[in-house]
Amino acid sequence: MFTKTIYLVREHVGLLKFANTYDILEADSGRLVAVAQEKPGLLVHLLRFVLNKQMLPTHVFIAPSADDAPVISIHRGVTLISAKIAVKRGDGSDLGYFKSKMFSLGGGFRVFNHADAQVAEVKGDWKGWNFKYLDAAGKEIGTVTKKWAGLGKELFTSADNYVINVADGQSADFMALLLAAGIAIDTVYKEK
Repeated sequence: MFTKTIYLVREHVGLLKFANTYDILEADSGRLVAVAQEKPGLLVHLLRFVLNKQMLPTHVFIAPSADDAPVISIHRGVTLISAKIAVKRGDGSDLGYFKSKMFSLGGGFRVFNHADAQVAEVKGDWKGWNFKYLDAAGKEIGTVTKKWAGLGKELFTSADNYVINVADGQSADFMALLLAAGIAIDTVYKEK
């Protein structure tokens, strides 16, 4: 499903939305590859009226279309200080997880595979708009860059667009994990 190295992640704009939806597009052709939908439970929807959204649990499901079964899912539990985000395949098996850094100027987290080995790190810049994927040796293997959406959208909505660029030669599981990390950046650091 994810065979390209550059994707555009476009968050849907909505008035009083309590759950996010993202389109994942091929950057070169603009073809829709997948849809990522946040689906928190009813109680979480209600709690979002009074609590910070970043503290509450959430689930994001990535599927070829809104009506298809998910191929990847992202799960974040209740977060007080440091978030742990689990990433699973469509069949429910573990793909890996992310652990946010407690103290980071631009935001970031460590990426672990299903065997609890750290395989990468996501590191933000001081503005928190650009992130680098670094492999276990510290070599850059990709980027996540916020794309300017225009004055009206930037001022009046919280919807963001990101370009995810991953180096050639990554395995399908690793590519899926890094794409999930791009979505996690928005759900962990950017949504209020």
